[in-house]
Amino acid sequence: MPTIVEDVIAKTQMVNIDSPPKEENLNGKERDVSSGKTQTKAAKEEQENEKVQESKAIDGKEPHGEAEKEEVPVQVEPKTGVSFPIRLDDGKQLKAVGLRKKSMLGLGIKIYGFGIYADNQRLKDLLTSKFERAPAKATKEMYQMVIDSDLGMMVQLVIVFSSLTMSMVRKNFDEGLGASIKKLTGGKNEELTKKIMGEASDDIKLTTGSVIEISRLPGYILQTRVKGEVVSSVESELLCRAYIHMYLGDDPFDKEAKEKFGISLFNRKRYYMHIRCETYKGATDV
Repeated sequence: MPTIVEDVIAKTQMVNIDSPPKEENLNGKERDVSSGKTQTKAAKEEQENEKVQESKAIDGKEPHGEAEKEEVPVQVEPKTGVSFPIRLDDGKQLKAVGLRKKSMLGLGIKIYGFGIYADNQRLKDLLTSKFERAPAKATKEMYQMVIDSDLGMMVQLVIVFSSLTMSMVRKNFDEGLGASIKKLTGGKNEELTKKIMGEASDDIKLTTGSVIEISRLPGYILQTRVKGEVVSSVESELLCRAYIHMYLGDDPFDKEAKEKFGISLFNRKRYYMHIRCETYKGATDV
């Protein structure tokens, strides 16, 4: 469907003062010419501009195709070159990027780049409810607080290992979650670890650039999407804690990514502590 602006441009280019206007074919669709009289370029543009304004007045919106979607900046994970948007459509903010490596045949193979997203408002509320003073740096207590909470988070995985299969992904998550659950509880829970990828079909083909999104939703629900398709949704506080623990726990997949996440906590906390102090100071000056 051509936009009004495209229609205007096309029509003004076709105007010939010495000949009557003709029916035009734009993008395979016929458009009727309402008047058989010749019009100048300025007159036609004025008419079309009036139509645009009338359209806006009727529904209060930009004509179809006029308003462009805001371009969201990205952050690049340096070891893989994978780009992650700094903000998701649901408002979650990118807190850190990192790399998941796996030892194969004595080599450290890059499996996927990842970005950790969090609900900023919930994160702010969590921090300000637990800490009266901002610590000098992120502490184990702060990381554990995030791990144990049910604030909305999402880890976006972008595959960089071209030979990765769903069975390999399933095995990797079973091992990682199993180790994480053991650290949290002291025991194993194989039935629970298999639920995160248990319903993902081996027929799903993964290639370089394929995306897997694992989200912790409010109410301790862990949802997994593979290439945009939901393959599991499990309600389990332990499973949610264990999953976030793989990235923010004592032995994270990428220590630098954990530190970056911690810096974001510290910076955000310091900011809100500063706002609190300024607000209090302003109140006492009145």
